[in-house]
This record gives sequence, C-alpha cells and structure tokens, in this order.
Amino acid sequence: MSDTTTTTSHSIWYRLYHGETAFDFIGRKNRWFVLSAVVILAGLVSLVAQGLNFGIDFKGGTAWEVKAPHVTVADARSAVRPYGLGDAKIQIVGGNIIRVEGDVGGKTVTEKRAKQTQVSNRLAKLAHTSVGQVSINDVGPSWGKEISQKAERALIFFLIAITLYITFRFEWKMAVAALIAMLHDILVTVGIYSLSRFEVTPATVIAFLTILGYSLYDTIVVFDKVEENTRGLAASGRLTYADTVNLSMNQVLMRSLNTSLVAILPILSVLVVGAFILGATTLQDFGLALLIGLLTGAYSSIFIASPLLAVFKEREPRYATIRQRLVARGAAGGQLLTPAAAAAGGMSGSALAGDDEAPPLRPGGGGSLQSGGGGGGGGGGGKGRPQARRPPPRPRKKKRR
Repeated sequence: MSDTTTTTSHSIWYRLYHGETAFDFIGRKNRWFVLSAVVILAGLVSLVAQGLNFGIDFKGGTAWEVKAPHVTVADARSAVRPYGLGDAKIQIVGGNIIRVEGDVGGKTVTEKRAKQTQVSNRLAKLAHTSVGQVSINDVGPSWGKEISQKAERALIFFLIAITLYITFRFEWKMAVAALIAMLHDILVTVGIYSLSRFEVTPATVIAFLTILGYSLYDTIVVFDKVEENTRGLAASGRLTYADTVNLSMNQVLMRSLNTSLVAILPILSVLVVGAFILGATTLQDFGLALLIGLLTGAYSSIFIASPLLAVFKEREPRYATIRQRLVARGAAGGQLLTPAAAAAGGMSGSALAGDDEAPPLRPGGGGSLQSGGGGGGGGGGGKGRPQARRPPPRPRKKKRR
C-alpha cells in the first residue's frame, strides 16, 4: 500500500501542511532500528579503540594566548614543536589571537615551570611582543573530573524524575520507550564525537544535558497524541494499536518538523556567525553539541520511541485480540489513515469508543473515510458508518374545493 491516500501531484510540503500524509513509520521500524544499531555499533567500536578527544579542562595541561595578527597556525606549530607541543591544539581566537593548548610534561614542578616559560618566550618572539603580553593558564585534570561527576549525578536524577513523571502521566511502557530513545541519543552523540574526534569540553557537557530535555519534549508530544487517539480509535476495535500510532505520528509530524527547524536555525547561526566568522571557539563547542543532539533527538522521538511503544503495546492481550479480529476480516495492517481523512471521518477523541463491532475503516478518495461495505463517504456519518437511505417523500394530496 502506498504511503499516502492523496494524489501524488502535490509536493510533500503541501501534503504535510494539509494533513494528507500517511507514512508507515511502524511498518518500517526494522529499517530505523538497523540504521540506529549500525551507527551506535560504529561509535562503540571507536569509543573502545580511541576513546573521546577530551579538552584541556578534562585531561589537564597549559594554555598560552598571545596577540599575533600575522601569525598562522602552521607558524605557531613550528615554533612550539621543539618543546614537545607538535600535536598541541592551536587555534586563532577572535581573529588575531593565537591560542596553544598542550602538556609540556616535566617530572617536577620546577621542570614544568621552566618549559612553560620557554614556550612563552618563543611565542612572544614569534608575535614580536614582550613576554608579559603572553597569558598562561595552567589547568589541572581535577576540575574536569569534578564537572564530569556532577554531570553524571544530574543525568541520573533527571532520568529518575522523567521515568516517574511519564509512568504516572501515561504508563510505564511509554516511560521505557522514552528512556530507550534517550539512551539512543546518548550513544549516538558520544559515538559521533568519538568518530569525528571533536573535542569534548565543559560546554559540550552542558549542551549535551540540554538536548536531552529537547528530545524528551518531542517524545512527550507524540505520546500525548497517541494516548488521545488510543481512547477512541484503538479502543473501538477498528484500528490496531500500530495503525493508531502511525496516524498519531502523521498528525504531529509537521509540528515536530517545525519545532526542530526553529531550534536548529539559531544554532546554525551560532556556529556559522559566532564560531567561523567571529572566531568564538566556545560557541563552536556548545553549538556543535546542540546541533548533533537536536538532530538525534528529533530522529529518536519519531523513529525509535514510537515504534518501540507500538511493539510493547501490540503484545498486550487486548490489542493482540483486535489485530487477530482484523486479520480475520482481512483488514489488518492496511489502515494508513491521513490526518485529514481522520478529521473528515469524525475520528478524534473518544468518538469511536466502545464501537467494537463496527466494520474496519479504510482510507477513502478525496480525503474522506469509507466504512467497510459502504458506498458513500463517512464524513457525514459521525462514526464513519454508512447512513441509511431515507424513503422518498410521499406526494401530497390536493385538497378538493
């Protein structure tokens, strides 16, 4: 069956805006699961093989900064290479400031201080300035370790609170699906950072915790619509739970796309304008983590959390019985309703609750619903049933004068 019940002459954006899409998210769940599994597996292999590229705040080291308008990164690297900093992180910050981050080593504190002074002198000579103009910052690994521990505690408390909220607000199966989707976001984001060798900084950790809230928000929006439709469509016995989830996701698809787009555009502005044009490297670390997290969160709420929920709920005796009854009628697995068709058929809320014996629904032409065996559209039938034909009016007798 095709993914849409409308004509294909309209563009995808037109059909999304007018609620004329019927994408089969649940029927293709194995594709989404395999894709995510491949990305996560590649990230885990990279994580075991080479780990993460932690910044100076986590592994410790020394940072030098000096104003050098005409010095390139290659010039600075050549200058500090004799001091064991050939692999140091060197950036041009703010357009004309050279920043060098690395570890000069040294067995004793005195030896380490001497090497730091030598690097400062070499950078001052390279920039044609005095040593006093070279700022130096010595960072120990304990600060980054403390930040990591606090982030881990915050993440644990966050997951516990979210689990309790979703369980009491919806049900525990929705909480499990949402937590798996969040775990998916964590593994994918960490894997991408390991594969790409992006540097992990405190700004990355802050952004990482921020995107978990966004991912959960998008998932809750989908689950709320699923619960609303479940009270009517799945309870009526005319749609399986999977088909109800499909309809719900198509109903909120445009909202999810708009939300993601509105959130991503400012982040792209931060990366392009702030980081690449103005040279604000801190914005680059923060914006990059947000961008990866937002894309991953939008994906998981649609392609991971909702299909998992459908898998969990379809195993319940109630919904398994509905599927068996629809299979016997030859109507299971084909109820790909568009949001416009559902609205035209009066299928919102609890309009169909308790109507277990009603014939199964199928999409009708022109955006309306047809009921099994009926010849007319179901839009005017309230519950999608064919209306009985009224007998023709009797001719009136003429009065005799």
